[in-house]
Amino acid sequence: MKSSEISALSTEELVARISEEKTNLTKLKFAHAVSAIENPIRIKNVRKEVARLNTELTKRKAASASEQQ
Repeated sequence: MKSSEISALSTEELVARISEEKTNLTKLKFAHAVSAIENPIRIKNVRKEVARLNTELTKRKAASASEQQ
């Protein structure tokens, strides 16, 4: 997911997407622990995707906090 696509999401969609990706990451880690998954780089990519989503959410919270002051 590109940064332009992430910034186009609403805050509620961001929170839902973070939850979804974290669940996906947990499933991938368990699958990899049981038996090696075909493409272990997917774990790294999902982890980075969660970080990108969290970064956008934090940026929005900071922006709304600065507007209120």
